[in-house]
Formats: sequence, C-alpha cells, structure tokens
Amino acid sequence: MLVRVLGFLVGLGFVAVAAWSLLWGVIAYIGEPPHETVEHAFHEEAHDSRFSFDGPFGSFDRQQLQRGFQVYREVCAGCHGLSLVAFRNLHDLGYSEAEVRAIADQWPIQVPSVNPATGEPATRKAIPADRFPSPYANETAARAANNNALPPDLSLIVKAREGGAAYIESLLTGYRNPPADLPAENRPGQGLHYNPYFANLNIAMPPPLTADGQVTYADGTAATRSQMAHDVSAFLTWAAEPNLEARRAGGLFVVIFLIFVTILSYLAYKNVWGSAKRAVRITGPLDPVNMAKREAADREAGVHS
Repeated sequence: MLVRVLGFLVGLGFVAVAAWSLLWGVIAYIGEPPHETVEHAFHEEAHDSRFSFDGPFGSFDRQQLQRGFQVYREVCAGCHGLSLVAFRNLHDLGYSEAEVRAIADQWPIQVPSVNPATGEPATRKAIPADRFPSPYANETAARAANNNALPPDLSLIVKAREGGAAYIESLLTGYRNPPADLPAENRPGQGLHYNPYFANLNIAMPPPLTADGQVTYADGTAATRSQMAHDVSAFLTWAAEPNLEARRAGGLFVVIFLIFVTILSYLAYKNVWGSAKRAVRITGPLDPVNMAKREAADREAGVHS
C-alpha cells in the first residue's frame, strides 16, 4: 500500500512539473513573442520549377540529363564529388558503351590506386566500373582549397535539401547583390556571397554559372544560365534517384493488382456467400445450454436460487 502511495505522489510530481513548464512557456511566449530573424525575413523559398519527372507518371528526359551531366562535368566537378555514382551508370542517360569508356578514360581527376610494384599510393585513369573520384584527397585538402568551406558531395544533394531540384535551380541562379536594407552584421564577409535561397543568406560557393554560353551543348540547345541550372538540377535528381522510373512503374503495377484482387475477392464473396443467411449464435451466460448446465450444477451442489 505504501509503495502505491509513493508511486502516485511521484507521478503527481512529474505531472505538476510538466504542467508548470507548459504554463511558464505559454506565459513567456505571450509576454515576449519570438521576433522574426533577419535570415527568415530575407530568405526566399525556391521558385516553382517544372520538370519532366514531376508527378506520379513523370519520367526523365534523357537529352536533358545528358546536358545536365555536361554542366556537372564542365562546371561542378572541379569542386564537388559524385561518389555514389559510377561511370557505367551513365548508360541510363543514353550513352553507349564506347562513350562511357571514353568519358571515364578522359576524366580529369584520376582514381586513387596502389602501385603494384612498390605498394606506394598512386593514381590511375578511371574505368566504367569506378565511381566518380573526389576532386580532393580528403576533407582537410577540400577545406584548404575553399577558404575552410567543405564542398558537399552531390550524389544525394537533391534529397538532402528541402525543395529538391527546384531549390538547386533557384540557388544556382539566385546570386545577387545584398539589398540596401540588409543589416551590416548579415552582409556577406570575405569569401562569402549573398544568396537569398541559402539558409543563412551567405554562401561560400562562388556563383558557378556566371554567363550564358558557359558550356556548349552538343544538341544545340541554347545554354542560358537558367537552362544550365535547370538541366544540372535534373541530372542531380537522377543521380539521387536513378531508379525513380522503375519505382513508379512498380508502384503503379501494385496499385492495379490490388484493385483487381479487391474486385475479384468481392465477386467471389457475392458468389459464394451472397445468398447464405447469417445465423447468430447465442453464447455467454444467457445461452440456454449454459443456463441449463448452471442450474444442474446448482441443484447438485444444493444451492437454491
């Protein structure tokens, strides 16, 4: 009994503390509501951007993916790795075996290896089975080359950022001069650049797309800054979700299958049990059989009801 009382008092104490904390928080919020931060006031959400893979029935545009890969190769690969994608995966973009082999062989960054004769670290040209090599040997080297900023790997960047491909496109085209009313303490310092689509407004990455025609598309598409940003965002979406089309096709098949099975099960039910009458079975203390057994046991025990 004493243990129950102590347990009740301890529980009551926890409830009282929680209620007091909640009440104190509500009073503090009403008395001094949170103020909007400068980052929140000047931050802009990713603008609406349409891609061919949007929606449940969307699919990748292979020509756009090849253009996006060209932007990555010529603009982004010098600083950002793509460590979860192998050269052979470029087959999915429409490249032939010979083209994939040539891309790997001509990749400007060689793959870390070991000299078989001496056992010393070495490098070699990439082959289709290799993943895209990192432009830096390690994190220390990456920070040393970028004013202590670490360029993120782009393999999953679309899934790692709220807004996905639209955010990437907005970020790449969102560099501008700081607005006149931006407080001095929030203005970009040395080595930083103002971009309202970035979380804290100031980003260490310089504008990667600086002018129209920065790359020359093989299919003749005009390489405007917005077009290049749109294409590389689509390519990075493929890099993050290369099985997107197969996954959607599989999901559609499963939905159709479940609808078919549901209809078939309902028709089978109607055919087998539709005309059968339901019989309600009486169970429990009021069941006549149970009542008779109980009365017989009472008489045998000499109990009079």
